[in-house]
Amino acid sequence: MGCCSSAAQSSKREWKPLEDHSCTDVPWLLLFILFCIGMGFICGFSIATGAAARLLSGYDSYGNICGQKNVKVEGVINSGLDLTHKKYVFFLDPCNIDLAHQRIKSLALCVSACPRKELKTLADIQKFAETNGSTLCSYELLPSEYTTDPRAAKLCPKYPVPESAPIPFFHRCAPVNISCYAKFAEALITFVSDSSVLHRLISGVMTSKEIIMGLCLLSLVLSMILMVIIRYISRVLVWILTILVILGSLGGTGVLWWLYAKQRVSASAVETQIAKDNLQALLIYAISATVFTVILFLIMLIMRKRVALTIALFHVAGKVFIHLPLLVFQPFWTFFVLILFWTYWITVLLFLGTTGSPVPNEEGFVEFRMLGPLKYMWWYHVVGLIWISEFILACQQMTVAGAVVTYYFTREKRNLPFTPILASVNRLVCYHLGTVAKGSFIITLVKIPRMILIYIHTQLKGKENACARCMLKACICCLWCLEKCLTYLNQNAYTATAINSTNFCTSAKDAFVILVENALRVAAINTVGDFMLFLGKVLIVCSTGLAGIMLLNYQRDYTIWVLPLIIVCLFAFLVAHCFLSIYEMVVDVLFLCFAIDTKYNDGSPGREFYMDKVLMEFVENSRKSMKEAGRGGGAEGRELKPMASGASSS
Repeated sequence: MGCCSSAAQSSKREWKPLEDHSCTDVPWLLLFILFCIGMGFICGFSIATGAAARLLSGYDSYGNICGQKNVKVEGVINSGLDLTHKKYVFFLDPCNIDLAHQRIKSLALCVSACPRKELKTLADIQKFAETNGSTLCSYELLPSEYTTDPRAAKLCPKYPVPESAPIPFFHRCAPVNISCYAKFAEALITFVSDSSVLHRLISGVMTSKEIIMGLCLLSLVLSMILMVIIRYISRVLVWILTILVILGSLGGTGVLWWLYAKQRVSASAVETQIAKDNLQALLIYAISATVFTVILFLIMLIMRKRVALTIALFHVAGKVFIHLPLLVFQPFWTFFVLILFWTYWITVLLFLGTTGSPVPNEEGFVEFRMLGPLKYMWWYHVVGLIWISEFILACQQMTVAGAVVTYYFTREKRNLPFTPILASVNRLVCYHLGTVAKGSFIITLVKIPRMILIYIHTQLKGKENACARCMLKACICCLWCLEKCLTYLNQNAYTATAINSTNFCTSAKDAFVILVENALRVAAINTVGDFMLFLGKVLIVCSTGLAGIMLLNYQRDYTIWVLPLIIVCLFAFLVAHCFLSIYEMVVDVLFLCFAIDTKYNDGSPGREFYMDKVLMEFVENSRKSMKEAGRGGGAEGRELKPMASGASSS
């Protein structure tokens, strides 16, 4: 790792972009490595205790693993059998599903073959056993006793036995016709009240899969095109949005006062209590709208110059993507790594579901339960899901920040590294994994209580009183807001670390000071900029959805194509969000770099700006406007004037 040979983190406070690199937050990296070793121990433990074999091969209600010899479970009949030739799990009543506990309430047996056709009587079950050598009744019954023994009604499958086939890799016999899972499907999809509707929905998806894939590709292309053209239409788009907001607020306020005046004239003729109440309500609405419009105008008046900075940053962000084209593919790598980790996590979760010691239950069957401290491995595994997922996302943020910082603070763009993205990844792995681990852990500490409260709220739905429900929702909302604020601060802390190679706390403090000094600009960028990107997402979703409607409308084979359209729109929003979130990330990193540049440099010899020409024009225009207004100490002056400490340190 490059951390082993580096000196301890110094306490320097100067901003020296890209001059030196040192390891940051090494103890947190060691803690994260130990945590990952613990995650690996859980996986190894579940495999060593036979959970993998039970998951893949399946096991019956007596604790026997299908397809192998088994050890006797004390106090359980039919356990410890040699089931080498019986490789499939068969449920006597596969359609009896317990929705509360997410399991099949049925006796499970190991059989040598699944019934590939419907068996309507006990005689058919007996004939199937004699022909295929697969006994579908409990082990204590011989095939010759199926039609004569009175216990067959309880120990044989409920008939008619549906046609079934083995699930690939998991050796479970599952009914071919999913209609017996209609109750389960209705519980998951509440709008499906008839199984035929579900069949038509699924058939619509399967028959239109080519169109769905084509539309998903269209959303991908539209997202990439939008990232290019935002650079050229940012100025026009921002002012169009501003004009629309102004006209909308003025129009809404005018309509409310017009309705109030009209209602007042009509109410004078008919004096009823209802008319008076309506008139009073309209007056309150009109006054509230007027106050809102005035406040909105004042905010726009104060922030009108900072909107120009948002436009300039969006323009420079477009240039960044031209010089660093690999940034476009960052969402793909992150998503791919997340999918790999989530697949591993779910696999281990399934292992944990079948791990533990065999314990007889009240019905005389076997359940596998973890006893003692081992039962808390579930919680460790859940924390691992959150922390490692946040760690992967934080690595993306640090990678993007490092690449954009390299672009911004390289005066001659032709001297950029061949692949700034790979150079940023290299710095991350060698120096800053500890910082990423610490930042992601802080987000995890906020996420876990919020998820616990959401779980409690879900479990108590309909049982708690109104006051408790309101308090729970308020706590969940506060934790959500705290998480969003910390995520934004973390992202800027990663940028400060990429610039100056300081540890997480120092970087977060420095970034926070910079953001507070430029609070109005931050507000402008996060309102105007985020709203622009949101409209971009809406544009991509609407364009993809419109294309989907036009294509699917001409396909007469589909009875219901609502589900394919919903799938396409959701995928389009996901793709647009992934791409435009990278754009938003680049803009935020550029802003912090710009704020640091204007704080410690003034354009004089020896203290030249690093910024792009577009941002330089913005600074010059701001200075000219300040000189013309005759006020050098206003808000703009404070934000653009280099600080004394910056001058002395440079």
